[in-house]
Amino acid sequence: MEDFYESVDFKDVHKELKIKGVTLKILWSEYNDRCSINRSFAMSYAKFCRDYNKYIAHNNLTNHLIHKPGESIEVDWAGKVMHFYSLGIPKKVYIFVGSLPFSQYTYIEPCLDMKEKSWIECHIHMWKYFGGVTPRTICDNLKTGVIKHPRDGEIILNDNYESLANYYVTAILPAGVRKPKQKSSAEGNVGNITTAIIAKLRNERYESFMELSTAVFKQLEIFNSTPFQKRELNRKDIFIRDEKDKLSKLPLYPFEIAEWTYCTW
Repeated sequence: MEDFYESVDFKDVHKELKIKGVTLKILWSEYNDRCSINRSFAMSYAKFCRDYNKYIAHNNLTNHLIHKPGESIEVDWAGKVMHFYSLGIPKKVYIFVGSLPFSQYTYIEPCLDMKEKSWIECHIHMWKYFGGVTPRTICDNLKTGVIKHPRDGEIILNDNYESLANYYVTAILPAGVRKPKQKSSAEGNVGNITTAIIAKLRNERYESFMELSTAVFKQLEIFNSTPFQKRELNRKDIFIRDEKDKLSKLPLYPFEIAEWTYCTW
């Protein structure tokens, strides 16, 4: 029965789906039109989707179906902390994580706290590291950035976070409270980073924050350059090949955080 249908190059379908606005429905319609011109039998839309799903499952390419290059960045704090020692006293270090869902290319940054200033500075450094900005930035419902996230109605960000978003022309989209899968890539890479970086460095003793940061950034480059187990290439290669040129350009000057001082006289 399969021989009755005009064949489909699902490798090409997969490539076309990377283009913003292109859907399986559009590609099936184009295929259907070609079959009409060629007077050949076209498979149904349902079969077209089923066969494409078989193709991406066989080639471990499901991430490309869900995420498109340059569309969004997902940000979060890692659940695990690191430490350095100051005068023999351990000091906590928190890890910021930013990830591009399509390539899974990742940025991390050690911080001395999880306050608003650190959160915003990490975004600025992350976009510089990626060399561009995506239209959407998906974050957790952190009090450092999100004041209010009602089920219905407008999301309210704090002033600095909203100004940051406007300056870099990106929409801040807090993950739904009841839909944690919206932030799955960042959370997935948090787990990977916990294993690949934090756990790997757990037995090292750092005598300064700078020493710890240097070790973390070195491991980050290794993390992004390590080949995938079930996917071709690595995070960095896929980012450079398929995603980097789809990011929006950075502003000429980085964002500066406003710190307000109120006089009482």
